[in-house]
Amino acid sequence: MKQESQVIFDRNVVEFVTVAAEFCKFLEQAENNKRKSFVDTSLKLLPLLYLKASMLPHCDMMGDEAPETYVTEETYEVLRMNLAGVMGDKDDYLDVFVSDMKYSDQPITRYISEDLADIYQDIKDFIFVFKLGLNETMHDALAICEENFALYWGQKLVNTLRALHEVRYAPTEEDSDADAEDDTDEIE
Repeated sequence: MKQESQVIFDRNVVEFVTVAAEFCKFLEQAENNKRKSFVDTSLKLLPLLYLKASMLPHCDMMGDEAPETYVTEETYEVLRMNLAGVMGDKDDYLDVFVSDMKYSDQPITRYISEDLADIYQDIKDFIFVFKLGLNETMHDALAICEENFALYWGQKLVNTLRALHEVRYAPTEEDSDADAEDDTDEIE
């Protein structure tokens, strides 16, 4: 019992829990944001979440069964739809880091809203178990979250970060129109 207590109360775990809870809260309130504000905050939160997840101490499952989950299909879908609404026409992006890509002659389209909802689902389930405060289930939730980060949502996070960077910093048609007007002013 003492060993799992040391791991789940490790400073890096506590910091990850703090950032993960903030990330979940941010996504749950996303529909109240404008796209620019949402993207700007996401570009700050996601790297921090990745950093804190990468610093988690390794631990193995103690129990025979995975802890219960919190996020239902309905909760997932509502969140995904809210995020898609915020992202609007900037929700989709081409993903090149997909194993199926080698079998396809067409680019694979992904959605920022779906990727964020996938990350949220894993992290919210983890936070839910941590809030219960039972050491063994907290330990197992940490082991599952750490494994899923390495195998699944860590890559989704960096892919989504790349897509969000594009949304935030890529020149838009409005920028091109403004540049064209500036060029016309200089000619006159």
